[in-house]
Amino acid sequence: MNRIAMLLAATAFSALAGCATTPNDAGGDAATLHSRILTLDTHLDTPLHFARRGWSFADRHDLATDLAQLDIPRMEDGALDGGFFVTYTDQGPLTAEGYAGALAHARARSDLIDATLAKHADRIGTALTAADARRLNQQGKLIAFKSIENSYPLGEDISLLAEFHAKGVRMAGPVHGKNNQFADSSTDTPRWNGLSPLGRKWVEEMNRLGMVIDASHSSDATFDQMLELSKYPIILSHSSLRSANDHPRNLDEGRLRALAAKNGAMCVSTIYLSEMNMTPERAKLFAMYEQIGTMPPAQQADLTRRWRELDKTEQMWNADFEKFMAMALRAIEVAGPDHICFGADWDGGGGLVGIEDISAQPKITARLKAAGYSDADIEKMWSGNVLRILQAQGGGAVR
Repeated sequence: MNRIAMLLAATAFSALAGCATTPNDAGGDAATLHSRILTLDTHLDTPLHFARRGWSFADRHDLATDLAQLDIPRMEDGALDGGFFVTYTDQGPLTAEGYAGALAHARARSDLIDATLAKHADRIGTALTAADARRLNQQGKLIAFKSIENSYPLGEDISLLAEFHAKGVRMAGPVHGKNNQFADSSTDTPRWNGLSPLGRKWVEEMNRLGMVIDASHSSDATFDQMLELSKYPIILSHSSLRSANDHPRNLDEGRLRALAAKNGAMCVSTIYLSEMNMTPERAKLFAMYEQIGTMPPAQQADLTRRWRELDKTEQMWNADFEKFMAMALRAIEVAGPDHICFGADWDGGGGLVGIEDISAQPKITARLKAAGYSDADIEKMWSGNVLRILQAQGGGAVR
């Protein structure tokens, strides 16, 4: 992180000065530590906003007037040094027509990410390897990896993974909210009882290409089979612990231990720490939000106004920063600091009272320090574990 960002982060962090410190804190207090270490988030849905008319990734946005939870200025404040920007595709019919439309969408979204990053190349750089991330950080630049949420756009052509690998994608998950041609989803009735035959080939190709397998959204059986079949450690890019809220989208403690035993990691999220309060009005607004990139500025502003008005009477999640930290600390206790990371699901439904956008992330470091975790362990959880898993795949090199 550059010197200016360090000073900004330390200033913003002053309210947390009362947090506990430990003798191994060679850098001083938690504010200094957070501004000094490399911080990554493994699941950023912000590309949803990249095509919005009148909206710029380079401008600072206010949650009171804009729904975006992440932009370059807020990243530069020291809350976040980088992460994985997501190409997300909604699940559609398992037909040739459905696959073709999804592929066109995924290609366009991937290209949009590239174009946006290129536009701001003086402030954020594209990373393909763990070494790239460290180099960019040393240069004082933000870091952008690319990932795929839902491999549905590949259709039945596994070779398309190589195309997206060539476009810079270094992480992908097989499935999202519904079963597809590759695997069962955690939130659908089992069809394949885990991976399909094509899904097993998907795992092999992911390993061959050196792409990190993301098990978030996968059913328990899918997770089990990917963990067994993959030659390299896997990750959950944005998942919570089932012991905090008994929901199939979350990972149980036994599977978290199994993940750790295979050198993988779970990136703890702010989602599904309660049931989702998807009332008819919220569902209507959420459906509109997914199309925000096509709206004129006035309609975008109206959506934000209606969303914030609804927040005054009902929150989407019945959880807050305290519940998030309780879950995160339990996950660390179960798996150990070598197997936990962070993926809040910013701009994809994440965020809670007390941790509404990325500017709140330094509070996590303060709590980890107060809980007695060393500087080295905290840095592992913020970036080291993710970079280790990426590097274990061969750093993104095709085998």
